[in-house]
Amino acid sequence: MKVARTEDVTSAPVEMPGATGCRVRWLIGEPDGAPNFAMRQFEVQPGGHTPRHSHPYEHEVFVLEGAGVVLEGDVEHRFSAGDVIYVAPDEVHQFRNTGAAPLKFLCLVPHSAKNAPVRQAPECGCG
Repeated sequence: MKVARTEDVTSAPVEMPGATGCRVRWLIGEPDGAPNFAMRQFEVQPGGHTPRHSHPYEHEVFVLEGAGVVLEGDVEHRFSAGDVIYVAPDEVHQFRNTGAAPLKFLCLVPHSAKNAPVRQAPECGCG
């Protein structure tokens, strides 16, 4: 069993081309003995965003704080704290902070994501 405070887990910049103002904490993963999924916490600064990309695995997202839009291809879906988001495998997506405060969300991914290809998508010009 692991019991920890999120603040005690190291936060690192998201090191993917196209990421702006994003940090991630790997809260639970294989090093903790989790056999199937990893839980990550993302923090996106106001005006920041994750890369516009796709990959062959799903995301399950729970929004903790803030507000933003998630792009599904070129379609924007607004969300705020308390919302849940499912991103299907191979779906082009991007999370953008549209609020004045940091956006924080949990994102669960299967361990098979570790070696899966991530495909950058061209910017859509959405704003």
